Amino acid sequence: MGDMNALLEPGQLVRHPLRPDWGLGQVQSNIGGKITVNFEHEGKVVIDGSRVELMPVYDS
Repeated sequence: MGDMNALLEPGQLVRHPLRPDWGLGQVQSNIGGKITVNFEHEGKVVIDGSRVELMPVYDS
């Protein structure tokens, strides 16, 4: 995994590369590689940043 997840901050918008059906997500927290994201179609999910690299979204 790259270090892009380390740059994610609360409020940023992301997508999960393997779960496009979850829709757009908003980062809630990023602590110790555990990223909590609130996805529009899945709800709140804790992502292990060492296993999944979330994709930042700059235009929603």
